[in-house]
Formats: sequence, C-alpha cells, structure tokens
Amino acid sequence: MNAAPPADDPRLAELHRVWANAPGLRGQLTAVNHSTIAMRYIVTGFAFLLVGGLLSMFIRLQLAWFGNEVLDPDRYNQFVTMHGTTMMFLFAVPIMEGFAMYLLPKMLGARDLPYPRLSAFGYWCYLFGGLFLYASFLFGGAPDGGWFMYVPLTDTAYSPGPGTDFWLLGVTFAEIAAVAAAVELIVAVLITRAPGMDIARLPLFAWAVLVTAFMIAFGFPPLILASVLLELQRAFDFVFFRPELGGDPLLWQHLFWLFGHPEVYIIFLPAAGVVSMVVPAFARRPVVGYTWIVLALISVGFLSFGLWVHHMFTVGIPLLALSFFSAASMMVAVPTGIQVFAWLATLWAGRPWLKLPLLYITGFFGVFVIGGLTGVMLAFVPFDWQAHDTHFVVAHLHYVLIGGLMFPLLAGLYYWLPLVSGRLPSESLGRTGFWLLLIGFNLTFLPMHFTGLAGMPRRAYTYSEALGVHWLNLLSTAAGFVMAVAFVAIALDVALAFRHGRRTGRDPWNGGTLEWALPTPVPMFNFASIPDVGDRYPLWHRPGLAGESMRPGGLLGEVHDGRREILGSSLLDARPEQVIRVSGSSWLPLLAALTIAVLLSAFIAKAYVLAALVLLPLVALFVAWAWTTGDRTAPVSLRAGPGLELPSQYAARNAPGWWALVIVLLFDGALFAALVFAYFYLWLGSPVWPPDGAVPGATMPLLAAGLLALGWPVSAWAQRRLDEARNPSMRHALLGATVAGVAATALHLLTLATSLQAPQVHAYPAVVWTLAGFNALHVAIGALMLLFVVARSWSGYVAATRPLELRVAAGFWRYTIVQGLVMLAVIHLFPRAL
Repeated sequence: MNAAPPADDPRLAELHRVWANAPGLRGQLTAVNHSTIAMRYIVTGFAFLLVGGLLSMFIRLQLAWFGNEVLDPDRYNQFVTMHGTTMMFLFAVPIMEGFAMYLLPKMLGARDLPYPRLSAFGYWCYLFGGLFLYASFLFGGAPDGGWFMYVPLTDTAYSPGPGTDFWLLGVTFAEIAAVAAAVELIVAVLITRAPGMDIARLPLFAWAVLVTAFMIAFGFPPLILASVLLELQRAFDFVFFRPELGGDPLLWQHLFWLFGHPEVYIIFLPAAGVVSMVVPAFARRPVVGYTWIVLALISVGFLSFGLWVHHMFTVGIPLLALSFFSAASMMVAVPTGIQVFAWLATLWAGRPWLKLPLLYITGFFGVFVIGGLTGVMLAFVPFDWQAHDTHFVVAHLHYVLIGGLMFPLLAGLYYWLPLVSGRLPSESLGRTGFWLLLIGFNLTFLPMHFTGLAGMPRRAYTYSEALGVHWLNLLSTAAGFVMAVAFVAIALDVALAFRHGRRTGRDPWNGGTLEWALPTPVPMFNFASIPDVGDRYPLWHRPGLAGESMRPGGLLGEVHDGRREILGSSLLDARPEQVIRVSGSSWLPLLAALTIAVLLSAFIAKAYVLAALVLLPLVALFVAWAWTTGDRTAPVSLRAGPGLELPSQYAARNAPGWWALVIVLLFDGALFAALVFAYFYLWLGSPVWPPDGAVPGATMPLLAAGLLALGWPVSAWAQRRLDEARNPSMRHALLGATVAGVAATALHLLTLATSLQAPQVHAYPAVVWTLAGFNALHVAIGALMLLFVVARSWSGYVAATRPLELRVAAGFWRYTIVQGLVMLAVIHLFPRAL
C-alpha cells in the first residue's frame, strides 16, 4: 500500500486552509461545505424526530384506554397533525437528504457538491420552516386538519384560526430545502464523478439518490401548488375548492396525493440505497443483480406516479378507473421485491458478518415485508373500502415507513459512524437498542391491524368500550414506551461512541466504495487528488487507492488562486471535462432564508403591504448572490493535473449552471402542468365553462402571443452576436426581448382585467387569474435575468469565451415563452375549440 503523504506537505496545508470554515460563530453561520451542512441536516432531522416522537407518546397515552382525557379533542387533532407533518416533512425526507449530501461527494470521488451556497440556503429554509410551523403553538393553536389537510375542513369556515396558514406556509418553506437538495444531488451524480466512474460503476446509493431527486423534482410541485391555491382561498377568497362557486374539494386530494404517494417511495428509495451499500460490505462480496436493482429503482420511481388514487378509493371515482390504480398499486410490489431478493441472494452467496449494521438490515427485511404485504391488501378495492381510515392503515403506514426508513437509516448510521467519528460504537449497547426497537415496534403497531379491522377509526381522540379494543390499545401504548427507551439507548450509544468509542483505523468494515478511502477525521476537501476508478468497488479492486487519493500532485492536486475547485466529468463515461470553481463561506444563504421567513411572517399576520415590500431586499439578495458568481479574471482553461488542461465551468458546455437550469425547469414545468391539470379538472366538473358562456376576446391575446413569441428569435440572435463578439448588438437584442415579453404580459393582464370576473366570484376566473399570474411572474424573473446579463456583459463577466450566463438566461426566457403560449392556448383557445 502507498504511504500516506507527509503531514507537513505544503500542498496539503494549502488545501486545508482553502477548504476550512471560518473560525468562531461567523464560521458556523457562513459555512457552505457539504460535510458541515449535511451534519446539520442530520442533527436537525433527529431533533425533529425527537419532537415528533414526543407528540406520538401523548397520542398513545390518550388512546391507551377508552374515555381517557389526557388530551382534549382539539389538542389531540393538533398533535396528530403535527406528528404526521413532522415525521413526513421535517424528518424523513430531510434526514435522508442529509445522508446523501454527506456521503455522495465522498462516494463519487468529489470534493464538494456543485452549489455549496444552495445547500446552505436549503438547510436554513428547512430549519426556519420547521420552527415557523411549530411557532403555531404560540399563536392561536397549531394546525389540526391532519397531515394531509383535506378541504373543506381546512377552509376558513371550519379552520378560522392561523394554524392552517402556518402549515401551508411552513411546509412550503421547508420544501424549498428538499427541492434545492434535489438540484444539488442530481447534478452531483451526473457531472461530478471521479474519472472512470461511468454510469455502470455508479454506487447503488447514488442511483437511489438520483432517482429520488428526480422524483422530488416531479412530485413536490403538486403539493406546493395545492398549498398556494388553498392559501389564496383562505387569504383572498379565491374559490378553487368551494363547490357552490364552481370549485371542487377533491382537487386538493388529487394534487396532494400526486405528491403523497411518490413521497412514500421518496422516503424508501434512499433507504434502499443504504441497504444496497451495507449488505455487500457485510456479505463480503459484490451485490448480486446490480443491473436488476438499478432497473428496479427506476421502475419504482416511475410507477409511484401512477398510484395517487390508491388513497382515494372511497371518494366515488368510477370503478373502471379504480381498477387501473388498483393494478398499479399491486404492480409496484414487483420491482420492490426484486431488490429484496437481490439483497437476500447477496447474503446467501457471501459470508455474512453479523455486526450491528447488518443486524438492523435483518430487522428491516421482516418489518418492511409485512408492510409491503398489507400494502398489497389495501390495493384491493373491496378490502380498502373496509379498512380505509381505520387503524389498519396507520399500522400499514408505520410498517412501511419505519421498516422502510428507520431500520435502514440506523443501519447506515452505525455503518458510516466510524467514518465520521473515527471510533466504533458499543456492540452490546447497540444490540440492546436494536432488540428493544424491534420488539417495541412490533408490539406497538401489530395490534393496530386488529384494532383497525375491529373498526377503530384513525384520528379519533377516543373510542367506545363496546368496540372491545382497549386491551390491544393499552399494549400498543406500553410498547410505544419500549420504543422510546430503544431510541434513548441508540442515541446514548452514538453519543458515547464519539467520546469513548474504541478508536479504529480507516475502513473498519472493509467496505469497497470510495468513501472508505478517506482518513478520519475526514478533511473538508475529502480527496487531496481526485482518484481514478476502475471498478464498482474500487477499494476491493485496488487497495492502494486510499493512499494515492490523499497524496497531492495528482488530478486537482494543487490549489489555484486560493479557490475551491471540484472536477466536472462527462455524463455517461465520467471523462474529465471541466474545472468547477465553487464558492466559499458566505452570509447570503442565511440572509436570504431569514428574509423569506420575515416575508412569510408578515403574510401570516395579514400585513400584505409589508410582505410585498420585503420582496425588494429578497430580490436584492438573490441579485447579489448571482453577481458574486463568476470570475471575469479567471483563465478560460485551468491546469487540472500533470499534462491536463480543462476549461472552467464558465466556458464549458456541460456546466453546472446549465444543468441547474435544466433541473429547475423540470420542477417548474411540473408545477405548471399541475396548474393546467387543475384548470381542466375544474372544467370537467362544471356544466358550463366559462360560467357565463363568454370567453375573453381573441384579438388582444393573439397580439400578446405574437409579442411573446418574438422573444425566441431575438434571444437566439443575441447569442449569435455574443459568439461574434458584437456585444452592443447582443445587449440591444436582450433589451428588445425584455420589452416584448413585458409588453405581451401587460397586454394580456389588461385584457383579463377588462373582461373577466373577480376570482372571488367563480373558480373559472380564479384559476385563469392564477395561470396568468404564474406566467407573469416568470416573465418578471426572465426579464430580470436578461437585464442582469446586459449588466454583466458591460462588466466583462459575459463574453464569447464565457457564454454560460447568457445561455442560462436565454434558456429560461425561451421556456417562459413556451409556457406563456401554452397558458394563452389553455385560457383562450381550448374553450373555443372544445
């Protein structure tokens, strides 16, 4: 094995200096490094788990016996709502994203994620969103409509207090973090892999995270839209969900479950990725069926979007449609089963080493399979009609989520704990925690299957003695406290490991993937030189790789201009393509998240003028953020290693900025598609559309469409002028495109203002105004981006050798044009044609 580099190597010292966080409190508040931010996600996620678990203990105490009065009905509903919301939105997704943020760069052979400030911004949004949500207890009561917040129960008629508003705004605020992390993780997997790590050598955890991140990009927009629509209804009386005015409360259910069912797999797939990493390490052989597992991950992600009506079997949907969704609900068990059999085959073909991580995997197999089987039972429509909204569903949900998330999560925690701490946990205390958790969990939730089949409804604060389920409920409550003791034991074990655990060298489990090439404590830059990968398990294939990657002088082995640099690689075969300079410590993420928190606080206080004014500093912060990206003095190409010159990201075609735009537009396109779906769904439920039989005149919308479409060739012409280094022509073209887009939008809004009813009168004007406003917002953002590029070209940041910023702005503008034309067709063409 190669010797480690000398500790006093000046190149190593320079890497440590450049990648270190600033000292003191300032350093903590401005840190953007992926390891720091990921650990914050993980610690904060476990803190929310503690709070959500505490709420569940009160719920179980209330249900321990019939007629209990531990909680009154209102407080019980609040605790149930906040427990579910905390576990789904503030624990399950963020903590797996935290694991992914910490591990992926290390697994991929990268130094950091491609957008460090975006990671930090996402974390602050997550933290402030969670605190914002819990602040509802201090201001008139927490939300009490259940974690899926069905209307009309959450409309102002039945929930007049601010609790629902806190939920809608707080959850949406926290979801910014999930979307930001999804952008980070997709781009990291696609273009920051070590040389040689082609798409067929990608670690299975990275595959799972990649599929999950794409699911977030497509799955979260419907819920964000639903939250915005309901908040518009509550705050301004837009009538999307009021049936007496053309709305439909089932629209909320469709939008929510378009998110809600993929959410189950968004939670499960990263955990499955953890299983796919732990099992080979402790089976001491490569995983069986790598390609089958990858195809299964992709299949689960795809099928999960066809299952949303699985939760709506009792709402009156035609039986023919129900049969389709029932079949899809059963079909998703097939790729899930493929993964389980591949893991079992790996253990069967290997020499299993039953240490703590693998012990938790064995618990996962039993618990998750039970949850999967009850899920198939609920996929049968007649059975679902009987078990719907009973404790049977509660039991199934917890078997899937705790079995599918918690056991793999704890397996991963124990597996990678030595990487973080350099120490091993206590085997005896860890096993005690495992057995307490396994026994406590099954005795808590297995009886709920029987209480549900006996007819005990979920979310009801008490039940009748005649139901005959009080002894089972008492058992569930007692076992719930056993689970609580288990989590205390696990937390104590992990905490003691950091201070008193037995010290271990690098890779105590003999893992084969790149993260185990790193020393402990892991340096902030991960690798002194980017390794070259030749196998799915590179450390098994080439044991000396660990020493090579910590020796400066190789690929990106030297610091240039005191800047943080990561390697950009090609999409499929991971050839080095670019040197990506990433930002260092910054106040901007924290300030931007704080400003959004102030804006939402003003909105919930109904200080709408103040909320609008807060938009000004928010826009200024994002402009400052964008302005501090880029470098007009940096060379177009950089020395990446001995004899290797690579372009910087500002000159590369495959730049992170371009990929960020692509992923953001996928997310935004899904958001727009959900809004168009809402339009046609409301139309299908209305006998006459528009309600008065009149469509706004066609002349002005046609003129607006022409002006908007003009922006496409003008922006393309501007890009050609940049290539020819005629910047004044480019700037004039961008200004012309901006004027045309703004004029088209103003013309259309004026047309609607003079011909359309108020959005408080009927669902038709409500959804039309929302469509028009959605596009107007994009035109405003696109215009700001074009003007920004004009200013940047004056300052020397945009040139023929640095075209990235113009490519991004022009790409967003063309997307806005297409979106605007679709919007105009939906509003003005379809009612005339159909």
